[in-house]
Amino acid sequence: MPSPANVAVQIRRLDHGEGLPLPHYATAGAAGMDVHAAEDVTLEPGARHPVATGFALAIPEGYEIQVRPRSGLALKHAVTVPNTPGTIDSDYRGELKIIMINHGNEAFAIARGDRVAQLVLAPVIQAVWSEVEELDQTERGDKGFGSTGGHKAL
Repeated sequence: MPSPANVAVQIRRLDHGEGLPLPHYATAGAAGMDVHAAEDVTLEPGARHPVATGFALAIPEGYEIQVRPRSGLALKHAVTVPNTPGTIDSDYRGELKIIMINHGNEAFAIARGDRVAQLVLAPVIQAVWSEVEELDQTERGDKGFGSTGGHKAL
């Protein structure tokens, strides 16, 4: 597996992605790369749409690309990515599209070139199941859904 500091990811620009920036880190400390819309679309309140990016990827085996929302869109407009983080698998070669949803009360226009999401390259570890008759015991056991406290109402 290549060094986690610099992993080469092949990217193919599609015809409708011409002229758009490739995904890029806005600052030296950014974990996510900004990705731009390759189409104009208006999201009505409650509507979802797979926003075209104009590119396809060849993610190296052992990695995934996670799709995450932009916090400013979520805070200011209630527009986000509903399946967060979304996963782009290493064997997918189609156009990367960003599923977006408008949770706000007003229509939200996305213009070609707008930054719509962030992409994070992440390593993947695949599980190998080991079926057993019983699991080891812990203090928490099978207590779930708020059993560890945290919120006053719980």
